[in-house]
Amino acid sequence: MANSEMEQDLQRFLQNVDEVTNLIQAMNSTIPVQAEVIAEAEKLLSSMELKEGNKRKPQVDRTVINTRAPDLPNHEEMMTQDGFMAALEKDAEERARRRKENEAFASALKDKGNDAFSKGDYEAAIEKYTEGLKKQKDMPMLYTNRAQAYIKLQKYDQAINDCNWALRCDEKCIKALFHMGKAYLALEKYSKSRECYLKILEIDPQKEKLCKGCIEEVDAEEKTKREEQSAKEAFESGKSTAVFVSQLLEKLSVPDNSPSYYAKRIRILTAAVQDCTEQTLFRTNNGFSVINDNEVIRRLLRSKTKSPADVELTLSVLLLWQAVCKGNEENQRVLLTHPDVNLQLPSLLLSESPEIQEQCLGLLSLYADTESGRSLLVRHLDTTKWLQLFLSFIKLSDKRARYAMNLLIGLIAEDKFKIQCRIKLSTEALPLFIELLGSVETLNEVVLAQCIAVMGDLCSDVVIQMQMAESQECWEACVKFVDECWVEGKITQYPESLYAVLGLMMNLSLQPSLAVQEIAEEITKRCMSLLNNKEERIVTRAVGLLSRILPGSLVALEEAMKQGVVKKMVKFLKIGEETTSGYALKTLAVCVRNSRQAVEQLVKSDKKCSTLLKRLRSQNEGVAGNAAFCLGKCLEVPGTATVLLDTNVVKILLKVAGREAEKTAVQENAAIALGKLCTADARHTSRLRELNGMAVLNEAMKHVQH
Repeated sequence: MANSEMEQDLQRFLQNVDEVTNLIQAMNSTIPVQAEVIAEAEKLLSSMELKEGNKRKPQVDRTVINTRAPDLPNHEEMMTQDGFMAALEKDAEERARRRKENEAFASALKDKGNDAFSKGDYEAAIEKYTEGLKKQKDMPMLYTNRAQAYIKLQKYDQAINDCNWALRCDEKCIKALFHMGKAYLALEKYSKSRECYLKILEIDPQKEKLCKGCIEEVDAEEKTKREEQSAKEAFESGKSTAVFVSQLLEKLSVPDNSPSYYAKRIRILTAAVQDCTEQTLFRTNNGFSVINDNEVIRRLLRSKTKSPADVELTLSVLLLWQAVCKGNEENQRVLLTHPDVNLQLPSLLLSESPEIQEQCLGLLSLYADTESGRSLLVRHLDTTKWLQLFLSFIKLSDKRARYAMNLLIGLIAEDKFKIQCRIKLSTEALPLFIELLGSVETLNEVVLAQCIAVMGDLCSDVVIQMQMAESQECWEACVKFVDECWVEGKITQYPESLYAVLGLMMNLSLQPSLAVQEIAEEITKRCMSLLNNKEERIVTRAVGLLSRILPGSLVALEEAMKQGVVKKMVKFLKIGEETTSGYALKTLAVCVRNSRQAVEQLVKSDKKCSTLLKRLRSQNEGVAGNAAFCLGKCLEVPGTATVLLDTNVVKILLKVAGREAEKTAVQENAAIALGKLCTADARHTSRLRELNGMAVLNEAMKHVQH
């Protein structure tokens, strides 16, 4: 074969090698290879094999001829195993080095894109993300960030495409699914949007709250779209009320008329809003803007002093808003996000007109009825002063009190509202609440009980709990309120309010404070008196309050002992329901821990410790642990262990000491009681050996803290 022919063969071979190499690199990419790439590789390899098969073998002595270029590696070196592996290793190192450099460049470009995005320059952000993808095509964050920028520019199809590429890089990329869901929602592809959020939930169940909120948003958008289509069809079909709404809004848009002119037409419009169709047409015909952008109406809504005509117009607007927002979440959202409403509603709540206050509270109450409505209130309005404002309404005897109470009950579930309540609690809200507690005879008992319960719920916020627990005035007001409700320890005048204030005091007692220590003895006296109440739920809370007050005050404990607390707690252990028994056992544990007299009284009141043994079997860790502790203290009294010889006390304690308890205190108390039992009477030790319990006891004793 001529040298030129061999040279051509070599060049063709090298060209084929380059093409195959490029295809292999594509297949080795972390991005899934397309089917056509594989097909192309197979076609090229087949072609090479065919050419080699048809080619006549050259009759040349290859040991003599050397046509390789000076810079090509030696053929024999490449064909040896060591040489081949060395070449592969060198190539891998080079590829790793280039990848590391590309990752660094791509990351820097991502940061630049993020900076542009944060400044609102979404086009520039897209450019940086795109440059980064040229360096590193399998970087999911670049795709998801660019998708987010596309969404800002309302380029939803491009956003979805980027999210798909991100998912090819990482099939569990939650950020890609989240942005894809948003893009599909904007394109009104509701089913696909839901699928994205459900997929997130499959990947990470802890994202349940996020997914629930997103799916609810999709449902609301779809519902709104259906309502708008239905309203459009009603209008086009000539439905009288639908057409009437549009005509009335045109009349209201006429400027510079008198307040009475607008008030009359707004009343007519309110009467025309019969169902969701008219509510939707009001919104789609820019009804909210027609009302709020009217200079006469806007001026009156903002003014503090109003003439009778002004009051009439203001009431008309509030009643109209109630009509169009009742049960319509989209209308509620549009109204509350209108720029002027944030200024109007607070001033209307503070109006000098009781009628305006009432209708404004009525409007806000519509929002409090739903989770989405409550979220809108705390998100778009400043509710910092609402707690004290609503407390001031509660002492009134009209609808304002009920509206204010309903609002508080609804808003208390929102964490953001609780946080805002912290700001003015000590200086403004708490003094008003203390005043309400002193006005039990003049207030609606149901509303007052609800108010106290709301304040108790507020105490789930630790900051608020601390502020109230440190208030001596608050504790004193609660004690006086109990006296008002429990007249001479005989008659319960306001059972709902008494029940609520005991719950509030239980919550406040969770927070140690000097204020509660100062009044602990007085609280104990009231609780001991309430144990004679006929209502079991009140007794339960009285016992619960005792169990929290006594540990922090020896003076209170002495007072309880004087009034026979041990005997009464044993009684509740025998006949009380589970919650009451749990509190009673905790109270007993406090007593026997601090008083030898209490231990002796417990042994005397509970023959053969039968009640304690029964509670030891409880699956409730707290109950079993306190029962074991009390039993251990009883075993310190001479003769108690001997009395228990004919019981199954060893078996019960052994079972408790050996079980897998969530609280090691249960095992510790049972092991200590078992040790005291065997020490006091050796016959219990023999029984322990019969039950093969020494190993269990030894293991349990390891947990005992000295």
